[in-house]
Amino acid sequence: MATRQIPYDQSSNTYGKSYDVFLSFKSEDIGKNFTNHLSTALNQAGFGTFEGGDDNESRREEDIDSELSKAIQDSKMCIIVFSQNYASSSWCLDQLVSILEYKMKFACMILPIFYHVDPSNLRKHKGSFGEALNTII
Repeated sequence: MATRQIPYDQSSNTYGKSYDVFLSFKSEDIGKNFTNHLSTALNQAGFGTFEGGDDNESRREEDIDSELSKAIQDSKMCIIVFSQNYASSSWCLDQLVSILEYKMKFACMILPIFYHVDPSNLRKHKGSFGEALNTII
């Protein structure tokens, strides 16, 4: 499952967006259970979701520039599930950059979820986040 799109009735969409929520996550860390439950709960509550998991990083070059960037821009909000190895995935980091660029231009709402991760590790570049970010900087 590289991406999963949950369509919904766009006639109720007052913002002209295709999705209510874009989910960014590291599949290996959180497995399918967490994001499946989250996506299902959001969908049952009437929110259309697009899952941008990193299951298929081999398509990264084309997809982050096209399908995923479009899905991010076509979403009212983005949920980023920060997990232990999120920053070690170039796919996830590319999504994060696209999300942050989109937020700066269009004030998209971002909801971070820290899944077995201390938020200060991300903020201070410590732990697995520090290690991953130091290798790319």
